[in-house]
Amino acid sequence: MLLTQRLLAAALLAAVPLVTLAQAYPSKPIRLIVPFAPGGTTDIVARLIAEPLSRELGQSVVVENRGGGGGAPGATELVRAAPDGYTLGMATVSTMAVNPACNPKLPYKSPEDFATITNLVGVPNVIAVNPGKVPAQNMADFVKYLKANPGKLSFATSGTCGIGHMMGELFKATSKTFMVHIPYRGAGPALNDVLAGQVEVLFDNIPSSLPHFQSGKLRPLAVAAPKRLEQLPNVPTFAELNMAPVNDQVWYGLLAPAKTPDAVIKRLHDAAIKVLAIPDIRARLLQQTAQPIGNSPEEFRKQIIVERDKMIDLVKRQGIKLEQ
Repeated sequence: MLLTQRLLAAALLAAVPLVTLAQAYPSKPIRLIVPFAPGGTTDIVARLIAEPLSRELGQSVVVENRGGGGGAPGATELVRAAPDGYTLGMATVSTMAVNPACNPKLPYKSPEDFATITNLVGVPNVIAVNPGKVPAQNMADFVKYLKANPGKLSFATSGTCGIGHMMGELFKATSKTFMVHIPYRGAGPALNDVLAGQVEVLFDNIPSSLPHFQSGKLRPLAVAAPKRLEQLPNVPTFAELNMAPVNDQVWYGLLAPAKTPDAVIKRLHDAAIKVLAIPDIRARLLQQTAQPIGNSPEEFRKQIIVERDKMIDLVKRQGIKLEQ
């Protein structure tokens, strides 16, 4: 009996620091690393949640952009940060699945080197063209033009082996066409050059491009989504066009460094779920075509593993190299 009481007392004492930590956290501002340049979808989602998350946590959540390298430098900075909950990062399919598939020398392992918090949103992808540079009005015309002019057009993405690059390669393989890949240091710079006519085609996520579809500066040809979007009702999905392999949307989640205390992860998870439930935030995300998710840390970790393994298989089948 005495031994049992001592063990129980020890367990209770061990739990005290976690309770205290959860109550004390956070006591100073929190960094939120966006592993891409300003202006892209990752940046848009991060900034939409940062302010309400600050209110929920009672401390400022400061967004810091660390663009370049397909998101790898930003993800690496997160991995190397202290596991105390004061440095967080945005997780994307690029950083957590594509980069590990493309680069065996990546300085982090996914998801092993991270503490998952929650998957925030799912977002459709899109292929769009500069209407002043590409005469095609629809996908059938576009594919016909590409086959008649192999290599004449270039497509811009947020970086080599980023999700836009993978989507572009999937599109080329599915449509049996060829375009030249032009990688950028983030979706924002890629978008700007397509708008300027420096590059003709864009593979991107919807939110950063949507205003330019509505203004007519860009012409969307197809979206990767479960169904047509309310904002773009006349634009078909890739599945409708018999291009199912290109029809996967992407996601954006919240991470911390591995070994961040469970109590801190729970505090962050609970705060993020509350933010996603705020009617105004949900409405603003949906307006950007971002569908709120808010799953558990364990569910998000499993999702990352599934996506990572799928990308590893894709890279192997397509012979994609990091230097492409």
